[in-house]
Amino acid sequence: MNEEQFKQNYKKAVDHMKTNEQMKKRVEQALNTQHQGPKRQHKPLYIAASVVIAASIGLAAPSVWQQFNGPDAPTPQVAEVTPGASFDPIVIPKMELPDSQGKGAMADMMQLVVYGGNIYTQSPTLLEGANALDLRGEKLGTTTGGIDELSGQDKYTELASNIGEADIYAVNGYDKDFRIMSYTEIDGQVYAQLFDKNNGITIGTGADLIGKLHLEGNVASAQWETFDSWNNGKQQFQPLAADESLESFISALSAAKPIATSPELEENLYGKEDRKMIYLTLEDKTQVPLVLFGEGLVRYGNVPAFLEVEKGAFQSFWNSLGE
Repeated sequence: MNEEQFKQNYKKAVDHMKTNEQMKKRVEQALNTQHQGPKRQHKPLYIAASVVIAASIGLAAPSVWQQFNGPDAPTPQVAEVTPGASFDPIVIPKMELPDSQGKGAMADMMQLVVYGGNIYTQSPTLLEGANALDLRGEKLGTTTGGIDELSGQDKYTELASNIGEADIYAVNGYDKDFRIMSYTEIDGQVYAQLFDKNNGITIGTGADLIGKLHLEGNVASAQWETFDSWNNGKQQFQPLAADESLESFISALSAAKPIATSPELEENLYGKEDRKMIYLTLEDKTQVPLVLFGEGLVRYGNVPAFLEVEKGAFQSFWNSLGE
């Protein structure tokens, strides 16, 4: 299907959706981001993408956590060292709801669903609609929509969202405390979106985050992209062998040290071009993007923590990707 056919089919689908104009706009933005690739500014290198785009691709927007929760949002904290722990664990606080005056969350800028009293935000992991049925688990309910940037706590009820009305399902193979999925069929076309809960968690090692994605022994194919290609929307993907070298890197990533994010660290990292993006397509057809920084750090989406991989393992893998 070419780009023009996709747009025509999508427009027809959106016109049939029983939802409001804001919902149409958000879904269209998300789909355009995934199928056409985001447009990126050449400068500054410290990319300030919109939260919607950042949440879709999970690669930029270093201040997403603050943008969502406001300037006074709690930042990740280093917890007390537990017996036997290799590193000081990082505590990512539970995402706070806005106060009764509607201050706090910029909910219109990030797709979200409230489930089980927690906020799940749009996952950086992609899933094509054609592959969604195999991952669709038990139905958890149907979202009600209604959340916007002015919504107070009373609007954040179970299955409230800013994605309009959509059926929500568990995801086969994943803990629903971590991941859920919206699934909608319109004229035979499937629209699916993953939502992750990456807040209210403690990261002692990379395994506490990366382990939830089921990467080890589960990569079917992989690609990588230079910063120049990504930053300029060139989509010049290069093959990455799903071999022992990649598996060794994933193992090192699971054993990595968590580093709490900070404005200073992010400004330093995102102010440079020494970044490479890898895209891991798993056996279940989900595609996990990871950002590698030349300093030896790795980030998944907009989780407010970096993973510091053992220097030798990181450098070996970094060098194998080429320039």
